[in-house]
Amino acid sequence: MMQKAGVGLLTGTDLPADAKNGTVHDELAALVNAGLSPVEALRAASRNPAEFLGKLDKVGTIEPGKWADVVLLDANPLDDIRNTARISTVILQGQVVSQQARP
Repeated sequence: MMQKAGVGLLTGTDLPADAKNGTVHDELAALVNAGLSPVEALRAASRNPAEFLGKLDKVGTIEPGKWADVVLLDANPLDDIRNTARISTVILQGQVVSQQARP
C-alpha cells in the first residue's frame, strides 16, 4: 500500500552480515513477500537510497560516469530475490574486493 501511495521505500540494516533474519537479503525478501516485485525491491536497495541522499548522479544505477560499485551474483534475483545472497564478485570504486576483505 505504501508503494502504491507513492511512499519512497529504502532498504538498510545496521546488523552484521551474519545476523540471523536481519540482513539486507532478508529485508529484500520481506519486501517481495509484502507485494513488491523483485525489481522494485532491488530499486529500494540501490536507486532509491541514492536518489534520497541526492547522489543519483554518482551512484544507484549502472551508467557511464558513475562510480563502479557493483555486486555480481551467481543467480538471477529476478527469479528469486534470495539470490541476492549468492554473491560471486564485489566491485567497489572499480576495484574487485577479495573474498577475504569482505565482511
